[in-house]
Amino acid sequence: MMGQLSTIMMGFADTLMVGRYGTQELAAAGFVNNVFGLLIIGGMGFSYGITPVVGALLGEGRTHDIACQLKNGLFACSVVGLLLMLLAGVLLMSLPWLGLPVELLPLVRPYLVVLMLSLLPMMMFNAYKQFSDGIQDTATPMWIMLVCNVLNIIGNWLLIFGHCGLPEMGLFGAGLSTLLSRILQFILMAGVFHFSRHYEPYRFDFPKSRLTGESQRELHRLGWPVALQLGMEAASFSFSAIYVGWLGATALAAHQIVITISQFFFMLYYGLSAAVAVQVSYYRGTGEQEQTRKVAAAGLHLCWLIAIAEGVPLLLLRSKVGFLFTHNAEVAGLVAMVVIPFLIFQVGDALQCTYANALRGLARVKPMMWIAFVAYIVISLPLGYLFGFTCRWGLVGIWMAFPFGLTTAGVLYRLFFHRYSATIPSQNTKH
Repeated sequence: MMGQLSTIMMGFADTLMVGRYGTQELAAAGFVNNVFGLLIIGGMGFSYGITPVVGALLGEGRTHDIACQLKNGLFACSVVGLLLMLLAGVLLMSLPWLGLPVELLPLVRPYLVVLMLSLLPMMMFNAYKQFSDGIQDTATPMWIMLVCNVLNIIGNWLLIFGHCGLPEMGLFGAGLSTLLSRILQFILMAGVFHFSRHYEPYRFDFPKSRLTGESQRELHRLGWPVALQLGMEAASFSFSAIYVGWLGATALAAHQIVITISQFFFMLYYGLSAAVAVQVSYYRGTGEQEQTRKVAAAGLHLCWLIAIAEGVPLLLLRSKVGFLFTHNAEVAGLVAMVVIPFLIFQVGDALQCTYANALRGLARVKPMMWIAFVAYIVISLPLGYLFGFTCRWGLVGIWMAFPFGLTTAGVLYRLFFHRYSATIPSQNTKH
């Protein structure tokens, strides 16, 4: 969970500190982080295809084949990183036609460019991280990410506000700090793998392993459905930011604050659910069918406990939470209203996180694409427009659409997981 939280803590820190710098900067950061988050989550989802492959090899005792999967994963993630940079460039050129307030464009453009440059090192780091998760070493990438997040916060303090003789860069300074932190993440993780004794059993086979068409096809077969599933889920939030932009800078700032809180909840669920994927892939390798179902059920119960533990304090403090990000009373009041639909969808969010990752652990990811399309694109986005503009509920109405999409996805993922888990061959059958 700490590792997953760290993936979004850079954006969280940027939002928190930029909000103290100015409301216009907060609104600009809100738009970029929402839309750009679509690329980040999609790329992260692609890299998740590495974990079930590595976990199953570990369960089968084929440790000598794991280094080959890492090398192939690094190559595949690099290609996807370049593709994401290209898509970010298209987004940059499309900004004048997205209906943003004109005064935000000079702030949005440089921030988006510097974040675009961080995509390739982020994807390279993700390849190492998912390999490490697959061999059940989740602590090493966690510590690296935590260290880099602390350095990002220090960099924000120096570059946003211009401390210690450095120029005051505002929002651009937050983006520059994020770029440097993501480069350092990749360098540290690569250094640990290639030079530490801990990874020596896998490093020994790394130089001898080759890029193969079979491995590339398997990684793309597993990676793209997860990337598209997560991407469409993120799209239901990110494209909603375009809706919110039509409501003005105040609504956009409030939307960004609640999105930031939402990412915190989501990454706790997804961190725990990533552990579900690791364990399910291991038990798939050992042929223990019943254990995969027990792991998934336990993960769901724990996610719901997390939702209660976080949701009750947030509900009680909803009128104050907005002031953690901004001094603007109008923005904070709007945040207090949006917290209600946000808390409603936590049940469905925990459900879909758990069983999406359980399916990933089974390496049965194709149904996730069409389920995500129906839940997030066919259901959630149109309902957001209906509630927000046709019903004239504004920002609260846009957020009221999310419980419908998330719960639909969760129910369908669970049905497919139970269907596929029944087909796992036992160890006796394998032998």
